[in-house]
This record gives sequence, C-alpha cells and structure tokens, in this order.
Amino acid sequence: MTNDSPSSIETRPLQERTVTMLVDPEPTTLIALTNSADPTMLVSGKINEGLLSYDFELNPVPQLATEWRLDPSGLMLTFTLRPNVRWHDGEPFTSADVAASIMLLKQFHPRSRSTFASVTEVQTPDPLTAVICLSQPAPALIHALAGAESPMLPAHRYKESAPSASANETSPIGTGPYIFREWIKGSHVTLERNPAYWGAPQPFVTGLSIRFIGDPQARVAAIEDGAIDIAPQTPVPVAALERLSRAPHLLFETKGYEYTNQIVRLEFNLDHPILGDYRVRRGIAHAIDRADLVAAAWNGYAKMAVGPISPDLRPYGAERLVVPELDHVEAERWLDAAGLKRDSNGRRFAVELDFVPAGDGYKRTAEGVAKALAEVGIIASVRIQDFATYVRRIYTDREFAFAIARSNNMFDPSVGVQRTYWSRNFRKGLPFSNGSHYASPETDNLLEQASVEPDPAKRRDLYLAFQKRVIADLPDISLLAPSQITIVNRRIKGHTISADGPNANLAEVTIAP
Repeated sequence: MTNDSPSSIETRPLQERTVTMLVDPEPTTLIALTNSADPTMLVSGKINEGLLSYDFELNPVPQLATEWRLDPSGLMLTFTLRPNVRWHDGEPFTSADVAASIMLLKQFHPRSRSTFASVTEVQTPDPLTAVICLSQPAPALIHALAGAESPMLPAHRYKESAPSASANETSPIGTGPYIFREWIKGSHVTLERNPAYWGAPQPFVTGLSIRFIGDPQARVAAIEDGAIDIAPQTPVPVAALERLSRAPHLLFETKGYEYTNQIVRLEFNLDHPILGDYRVRRGIAHAIDRADLVAAAWNGYAKMAVGPISPDLRPYGAERLVVPELDHVEAERWLDAAGLKRDSNGRRFAVELDFVPAGDGYKRTAEGVAKALAEVGIIASVRIQDFATYVRRIYTDREFAFAIARSNNMFDPSVGVQRTYWSRNFRKGLPFSNGSHYASPETDNLLEQASVEPDPAKRRDLYLAFQKRVIADLPDISLLAPSQITIVNRRIKGHTISADGPNANLAEVTIAP
C-alpha cells in the first residue's frame, strides 16, 4: 500500500500562547519505550513521532514515512522516509534510527514484544528507506506505528545495552513539534515549540504545559476555571462529569480513543497461595455483579465487558461468551470446595485488593468488588498507593493478591491483548504485561496463530476460542469498558484529529480568540 500525498499543512499565524494539558496520574517516564502506561503515552507522543498516524477508521496516513509497501509474500514492509527531518539536537533522522527503534521496541516495550515478534531485521539500503523483514506475516504491524505506541528514537542516544542507561530517558529528544525543556516532579512538564519542525509552520502555539494535579477536586476546579485547556482520559471523579458537561465553556470529546479501546479487569496473581487456586477465583467470579459496577462505580459511563477483548474492539469483542454469572450460592460452593470455610465470624480469609490509581472510577470499582466479596465471606481491604508504587508492586515485586487493572486493548488483539495473556510476556519489571503470570500452552498457541493469520474470519474465530479459554481458566475477570472522555475548553481547536486523539502530537492545536 502506498500513500503519495502527505497531509496538507494549513498556514496559520503563530500564536504566542501556551496550551495547558492535564495528565493524571503523573508518568514515571516520559518516553514510551520501556513503559506503555497512558500518562507516558500522553507526553511521549508530543516529543517522539511514529512512522505513521491513523484516521478515525484506523487507516494509516503519513507521518515520518511518506510511502509504505507490503511485499506480496507478506514478509517485507518497505517505508520511504520523509526527507529533511532532524532530531531536536540537529542530527538527521534516517533509516538507521528506524532500525534501532524497532529493535529496541521489540526487546523492551511491554506490547511490542508481541507486535514485533516476527521481525527478524530492519534493512537500511539508503538513509531514506527502511525495510522491516518478517519471519511470518504480521497483519497488525501496519497499524502499530503511531508515535505514542511505537516511537521513533534517536539511535545516537541509545548506544548503551539498556535504555535506562541512555541520556534520552531523562532528557528526551525527538522529531516532534515540541521540545522537552523541564520536568518538575509533582508539578509539570514544559515542552517548547520546535522552530525547526519538519511540518512548519506547525506547531501554531509556543508550547505545551503538562500539569499534574494530585487532588481530584483540585483537578475539577482547574478545568472549571479555565486553568486547564485539555483534560484527556476522563481525569475527574465520575460524579463530577454531569456538572462539567453543563459548563458552557467546556466540550466533551469522545473521539480519539479508537486506537486504544480500554478495559478494566480484576487481575489475579496466580502465584498467590490462595488466589492461585482456580476454585477460589471461580467463587469470586460468581460474587461480582458487572452491571452494578457500571452503575455504581462509573455512574453509567461504561459498558459491561464479559471477555478479555473490549466490546469496542471490533470485530473481535465477542458476544457469544458464557461467563460465571452472579450467583452467591455457587460462589459459596466453590469457596467451600477450596477448603476456605467461614469461621465463627462468617469470614473465610482476608486479603488486600490493589487498584491502578488512575482516577476515582478504579478506586470505586475496587470498593464495589470488596463489598461484593464481603457478602461471601472474603475480607478485601482496598489498598491506596501512588502510581509508581502500584506499578512496582504488581510487575516488579509481585507483592499482591489481586488488583483492579486498566488495560489498553489497542487497535488489534495481537498488540493490546496478547501481551496480557501470553506466557512469553511474563517478565518481572515489565509493566502492563502478563501481571497474573498466566501460562497456558493452548492460549499461547491460539494467540500466536491469530497474530499471523491473514484471513479475517479465521482470525476472529481464533480470538473467540482464545477468549473462551481465558474465561475457563480465570487468570482475571473482565469487568467493564469505561467511556473515555477528553474534556476541552471550547476555545481550543485541532486537539482531536486522529484515532489516537490526545496521544497524538498536537501539532495542529490552536487557541481561538
């Protein structure tokens, strides 16, 4: 496939104004290489771009690549790179950077271990041509090259064996419309306009101020009083949404999340001495009411999810799934069978329940699950912690029993779903991956077949079989798919122009008078 027409650039005057974006929670790193968390993606996409961008139908459009072609064998994907692009330090962007980026992502990115699993090498026949060579077809790869998902990185700053040793991790440079200037922990990140941007005269504003506000009510107040221009990913208490929706100067934008397709799960630690028992997990599954969580924890700003693929990820979100239904009698029976009888106080066991601290919907979900479990004798104490501690606890220290987890299913199951259930994607310290330590040869085989299957109907059947297998094993329980909202001051234009919405580079954003 080729695209010979780079997107047109509208000439607009430079505005001597800064756009302020709220990101919650504060990211733990600014480059989406070793971390695929939403806060990191929101910042990274403004600094580091991708080979491609995507329209709202997920069709690829040019970014750092102007043309692309898939060989008839399906094993070679050739990109023609945009000429005269430079890194923020003045070095030229070339095919060598593409090669280094793809191989770094394959090794270190939580999702790209599966996305680029079939990549054997990236050939660089000349500075403006990059050829991705595959051992097997990879149908999803052409859709995986957005900047926040697969950032192009400066090879000359990643000569060390581990990304953590690179200066780019603390002072990142990219090809994007904004240049990193400072990160004041607990307060903000400052990005300034790139005067040498390849897409000139973009960007049209002098910079971005990315703010972190820990208190939920303070976030609401900052949005209401105009201190925040763009607030993506529903960063306010769901109880405040109705009031904010009535504010005349605010707009609720729901487009721009087609690329991510978020899902909320109850993720079990299968290495835990109690929750590693299938009978306990089955009992818990019969105790949870998804409809109640949608209504009570999310005020209706969500839909139920019964399988590991979001109902919004079409055509793979399946409706033909049989899951353990709410049934307290069955819950009690399974828990009794596990030898966890109620004591004289009616209690079976006590355990701590973690939740991703990324908005009050997750805390309220944890509280709702804890309340449901109390009815069958399980005492679940909801544990509160900051984002960095949560990530370390779940993925590095593995000192948890179960957690309310947020996962981006992304644009294709082989990218956003496989990493969560693929046994080869379990590695301590790799965030937002196989946190349950689930290992099923049958599941691995279904995922690996689906990831290389070019026939859409066969692919859908493989993912349906995969979902049935996961539901049977219960390494987690899919709960709901939350509504993603960008709250925007109406004076801000050009903020949502592609499928990755606020994760995109915001090169076209302007401020109306």
